[in-house]
Amino acid sequence: MIKKGDKIGEIILPDSEGNNFQLTSTIGKKVLLTFYRHASCAICNLRINEFIKRYDEFGNKFTMVGIFHAPRDFLKKNMKKHKLPFTVLADEKFEYFKKFNVEKSYLKLILAFILKPHKFFLAGLKGYLPVQFKGYLTIVPVDVLIDENGIVKDVYYGKSDIADHMSFEKIKSFSNS
Repeated sequence: MIKKGDKIGEIILPDSEGNNFQLTSTIGKKVLLTFYRHASCAICNLRINEFIKRYDEFGNKFTMVGIFHAPRDFLKKNMKKHKLPFTVLADEKFEYFKKFNVEKSYLKLILAFILKPHKFFLAGLKGYLPVQFKGYLTIVPVDVLIDENGIVKDVYYGKSDIADHMSFEKIKSFSNS
């Protein structure tokens, strides 16, 4: 598992356009690195939509990198509904999810429907209805705050369900500190 004080090391994955992205290219910026589920996940797309709406609150020394368990072409297809001000990556082989012990849980998938039905409702209203799945449905998200030197300042492994993320307030406080 990722811990405070860790240096993540290099992550090299294709972005939604097929270009290889290197995490080390973010040195000098504060970074939110998030491990999401599959690219058509309604809850993941809702979270991305919420970030896009609030992105200017995080300042110009901040960037976000999202990693999806998805083939690159499927990620591109699902992300074109967004005007992304940040990078999304395709980890089709689940390589970095395994490396950083990202959990899969059927129980937490079911609990999301029980604990957060409003999230699914909002996602549906915005048109984020998965009609095709490519990737694991049971991935529990992980949010990692990385400073300008590449050091992990905070990490949040989702606890209650598959819609459990670090709060916007905590991310905003980090980005503006």
